[in-house]
Amino acid sequence: MTLFSQDYGEESFETYRTYLFGIAYRMLGSVMDAEDMVQETFLRYQTARPQEIHSLKAYLTTILTRLCIDQLSLARRKREVYVGPWLPEPILTAGLSEPEGGNPEKKVEMEESISLAFLVLLEQLQPFERAVFLLREVFDYEFAEIAAMLGKSEAACRKSFSRAKPHLREHRPRFKASRQAQQQLLQGYVRAVETGELAALMDLLSEDVVLWTDAGGKTVTAAYRPVKGKDAVARFSLGTKRFWPSRYHAELAEVNGQPAMLLFSGDILFAVLTVDVTADRIQTIRVMANPEKLARI
Repeated sequence: MTLFSQDYGEESFETYRTYLFGIAYRMLGSVMDAEDMVQETFLRYQTARPQEIHSLKAYLTTILTRLCIDQLSLARRKREVYVGPWLPEPILTAGLSEPEGGNPEKKVEMEESISLAFLVLLEQLQPFERAVFLLREVFDYEFAEIAAMLGKSEAACRKSFSRAKPHLREHRPRFKASRQAQQQLLQGYVRAVETGELAALMDLLSEDVVLWTDAGGKTVTAAYRPVKGKDAVARFSLGTKRFWPSRYHAELAEVNGQPAMLLFSGDILFAVLTVDVTADRIQTIRVMANPEKLARI
C-alpha cells in the first residue's frame, strides 16, 4: 500500500521508467532482469519519505544502480554453469526512444551503447566498474554524483573508470560499418545459407570471423564454443541449415540498434541473427536461439 503520494510537479516515476530500464538493461543484458529491477525500484520509491528525496531522478538512479550491482553479481554465478556461450538478451529497438535532448551525437552514442557487441564487452567488467562506466560514459553523471549514488569515494570511482575505459576502447571496432553494409552482408549470409552456396558464403566472411551461438543447451543447432575462421564458420553455418524448420520465414528487423534477421517457424521465433562488419566482410556472427531470451520479441 502506498504510504503517501509524492508530488514533484510534472515529474513522476513514469517520467523516468524508460530511462531506468535503459540503465538496467545495459547493466544486466537481460530484459526480464531489467524489468524486475525497475519494478523493485518503484516499490522502494513508494515507501520512501518525502524528505529523503531531493532529486527524483538521482534518487531513482541510486536505488536502481545498487539493485543492478547486486543482481549482476548473482547473475554471474548463474552464468558460470550456463550451457554454451552466453549472449545478451536481444531487444527490438526500432522506434525505441530515450530522452537525449535532441543531440544527434548523443543519440548515436546511446545506440552504440546498447549494441550486442558493446554489451558483450561490458561483461568483462566487474559489477561496480560496469556501473561507474555506464553512469559516466553513457549517462553523463559527474564522478561526485556517481560516488554518492554508489556509496564509494570519488577517487575510487575515478580509478575504476580509468581501468575500464582503455580496456573497452582497445576492444571496440575502430571503424563502424554503415547500417546499409551490415544489412546487405546479413541478408547475403542468410541467403547463402538458405541456398547452400559455400563459395558465396566464404566470400562474405573475413579470414578471422567468429560465430557465437547462444541456445542455453536447448537446441541442437548450437555450438558449445565459438566457431572461428572462415572455413569452419562457413561449413558450420551450412551444416546447421538442415535443422531449420521445413517451413520458415525470415524478417528483417532492428535489434539492439543494428540490422537483424528474425527467423520464424509459423508464429514462433526460433533465432535472431546479427553480424558485425569490418572492411566489407563479416567479422562476427551472433545467433541467439535460447527460447527464453526470444520470448519478448
